[in-house]
Amino acid sequence: MDLFQYDFMLRALVGALVIGLAAPALGIYLVQRRLALIGDGIGHVALTGVGAGLLLNRSPVLVAVITATLGAIAIELVRARGRTSGDLALALLFYGGIAGGVLLVGLSDASSASLNSYLFGSLTTTSPGDLITILVLGVAILVAMLALRPVLFAVCHDEEYARVSGLPVRALNLLLAVTTAVTVTIAMRAVGVLLISALMVVPVATAQQVTRGFRSTMTAAMALGLFAAGAGVWVAATADTAPGASVVLLAIGSFLVVALVAAGWRALRRRARPAGTPAVEPHEHEVVLR
Repeated sequence: MDLFQYDFMLRALVGALVIGLAAPALGIYLVQRRLALIGDGIGHVALTGVGAGLLLNRSPVLVAVITATLGAIAIELVRARGRTSGDLALALLFYGGIAGGVLLVGLSDASSASLNSYLFGSLTTTSPGDLITILVLGVAILVAMLALRPVLFAVCHDEEYARVSGLPVRALNLLLAVTTAVTVTIAMRAVGVLLISALMVVPVATAQQVTRGFRSTMTAAMALGLFAAGAGVWVAATADTAPGASVVLLAIGSFLVVALVAAGWRALRRRARPAGTPAVEPHEHEVVLR
């Protein structure tokens, strides 16, 4: 029986594909800035928003968007002022966010099943309204990351040079922080706040194994994210597994396969190189924008 004949499965597939494209498009900038784990930190802050929404009988997603956005802006301002290091700022997000979320959820009357749907995703329960929200915000994130690629690349690669060049560095940093918060919250339905960071980072890390330029890495990462999202929903539908976990495990599996193939290819090239020929290996993290 074709499970995709049902509307809820089609909504799940479309929502996952949009997030699979948008998350790596944003994630490549976070990886470039060595903030690969910021999605986890903001996800914990979003959990506080979910708890507040459940406690106040308001939309948990809407409250989570507002809470995560405010948290992302605050942490970016703290980081920019240099009063605390980036890893310490992320630690504050981790511990404060999850502690606040657990406290507020405990005070509310929410069931454990309701909480788990935000922690680990519940893609098959995506409503038409949820899908519209994912589509609108996901496309907006994707367009912003692609349209502003040159300036965002400049800021992520060398912030001081970008500032000297006259770019609005603080505004661009805040844009990245806000889009990260929005991506985390719209992806709660797909992979959950505890797994979204993997969809931002793992496709980028996979693409870096076989690409050289920033543009080619971004394109490959988006393709890998699209594959992991679509295949993950299909596996979840046919094997009756959790969609979020299926998507993330497929993304990690793709990384392992590509890393092994790339390592084998480099070993074959070294063996085939004539004796005395100097080794010229491409830098997998080369940041030339082309």
